[in-house]
Amino acid sequence: MQEILIIVPTFNEVENIGSLLRRIFAINMPLAVLVVDDQSPDGTAQLVKAMMPEFDGRLFIEERTQKQGLGKAYIHGFLWARRRHFKYIFEMDADFSHDPDMLPTLFKILSDGADVVIGSRYCDGINVVNWPLSRIFLSYFASLYVRILTGMPVKDPTAGYVGYRASVLDQIGLEKIRFVGYAFQIEMKYKAWKKGAKLVEHPIIFKNREKGVSKMNGSIIWEALFGVLFLRLQFLFKTKS
Repeated sequence: MQEILIIVPTFNEVENIGSLLRRIFAINMPLAVLVVDDQSPDGTAQLVKAMMPEFDGRLFIEERTQKQGLGKAYIHGFLWARRRHFKYIFEMDADFSHDPDMLPTLFKILSDGADVVIGSRYCDGINVVNWPLSRIFLSYFASLYVRILTGMPVKDPTAGYVGYRASVLDQIGLEKIRFVGYAFQIEMKYKAWKKGAKLVEHPIIFKNREKGVSKMNGSIIWEALFGVLFLRLQFLFKTKS
């Protein structure tokens, strides 16, 4: 019985998605993969659908009508997973920045009692490969800013290689998640933590994409910086009321 779902959001990832899916399905785990595609014009969805018979009953695709951002894609995937009663749900990038071979280790942490497991770039030094130094500094100090402002004991709050117990997703209230970019990753972890979830970080090596085009832009970073302040103020006002 498949109890683990890997959600992979895609937009123009035809150069990566086929190889990634084969790497994931080569792992000896009871898992399925859901690709959530935002109308990629490069044929990403068509390639996934062509591969579905190869992984019969384990590979699924949801095609959304427009590009609405990473957070919306994940929420779509989370709700899909809950309707189908998956017990453990993972987020994974499509560009090989997240090593599929880490899945068994991350899953063991969940099955051993964690509610949220975070593949962390910063819990054991700085483990980032092929990023420009400016981007490493921005990401690292943004993470430090989040920890100081929220008090959340997570060294990589913007990490995107994350696994959740389904029960935690139910407690968070997915319909109330506000943000779509880096701030989405922070908001999910912060709200899980505030609900009393046990968050565990495990070091990974994060590799910058070799194929395709990065979706990173300035608006996503600013959303994260201001989003953290919003989340903190929102919680303070709720506590006082």
